Amino acid sequence: MGNSTRHGARSVKGKAQRRTSSTERHALYAMPDWSRIHREKRLTPWRLPLALCSGIYWLGVRLRLGAYATGISRRKSLPGFVVSVGNLTAGGTGKTPAVVMLARWAIDQGLRVAVLSRGYGAKGHQDILEVSDGQGSYADMRVAGDEPSLIARAVPESPVIISRNRHRAGMYALNKFGSEFFILDDGFQHVQLNRDLNLVLMDATNPFGNGHLLPWGPLREPVNQLCRADAVILTRTCRGDMAGGRVSSAGYGVESANSGMQSGKGHVRQDSACNMVESQETPAVLREKFASTPVFRADHEPDSLVFPYSGTIYDPDFLRNRRVVGFAGIAHPQYFKKTLSELGADVVQFRRFRDHYLFKEKDVEELIYVKKAMGAHCLVTTEKDWMRIDPVASRYGDLAYLTIRFRLLPGEDGVFRMIRDGLEK
Repeated sequence: MGNSTRHGARSVKGKAQRRTSSTERHALYAMPDWSRIHREKRLTPWRLPLALCSGIYWLGVRLRLGAYATGISRRKSLPGFVVSVGNLTAGGTGKTPAVVMLARWAIDQGLRVAVLSRGYGAKGHQDILEVSDGQGSYADMRVAGDEPSLIARAVPESPVIISRNRHRAGMYALNKFGSEFFILDDGFQHVQLNRDLNLVLMDATNPFGNGHLLPWGPLREPVNQLCRADAVILTRTCRGDMAGGRVSSAGYGVESANSGMQSGKGHVRQDSACNMVESQETPAVLREKFASTPVFRADHEPDSLVFPYSGTIYDPDFLRNRRVVGFAGIAHPQYFKKTLSELGADVVQFRRFRDHYLFKEKDVEELIYVKKAMGAHCLVTTEKDWMRIDPVASRYGDLAYLTIRFRLLPGEDGVFRMIRDGLEK
């Protein structure tokens, strides 16, 4: 009887694994695996079409930037302070948590904030979409998109406005809400609008992928366009070989791109949160070509584990020694899986979906089946994924999402001091 029971348990788990494998392949490979493609540097015959498209893309980028540089296309300005948070690559650097951090800080300073977003994944044909009014009223996520909706709920005091024309969105926020501090979400490529501070986020573990432009590589612009950045923030610095921060001659409590390995006190520092010693310098391209650009370092820290349908919130340590089924539809799902493991969770199954995947009710049902079959304690996903799950999921009490906090290392004063200096001018 015991052998029969064990055989039955193995059979159920085997079915769960096969069922997961089949549905995962459908979710993940319905589109090309761009994360893998963007890591490959060799030019093979099947990548030749991508290389040709990258050449066409490069020409388009050059013509567009040239039009603004020569005045053929004209830039516009907003009557307020504008901070752009963007990146040079397609996705995966943590812009959304960084925007949330900046918005919360600005609100704490008494500034009237508005977040202006392009609205990736937003649907509808409105010229301007008010995702939130800063007073608790929100647009439907299926219309607004996951990232603007997440920002709106993470910073409920701030209006979040979507428009392809950020100047128009900013004027809307100014006229309706009296906004004076504008944050451009994913704004580096939006050169139509002048900004007072241009922040570029860069994944410290993989700054430029294979070094090629879209679609062959992850670069949205050539690396030399970092000349437009006022500061670079290296993210996920505790996941690679780089961690912590250094003191720059610019006086912002960070390193400049050509600074050495010493801290302000003259010794190699160890960041207690990372539990690791700095062993590498800034990426060579920053040291060699953008030596005067301030470089900050940051990481994404697990903040809380939320069970939205049961209304309970735990510290991330709640996952320690618990069997979980994890899943994510983000640019780099492997980072989320690693985070769960680092928190001590026993990840018995992990399912990957393509970035911005729109979940269906059957996807959630499949995940619940796998969770039960594997004897897991709960399903765990990212907060961004939950934004896309909530409209279609039944109120399943064992579904949780992990919130992430964007933390600057070793302190916050550097970036914020640059903003204060700009506000005082």
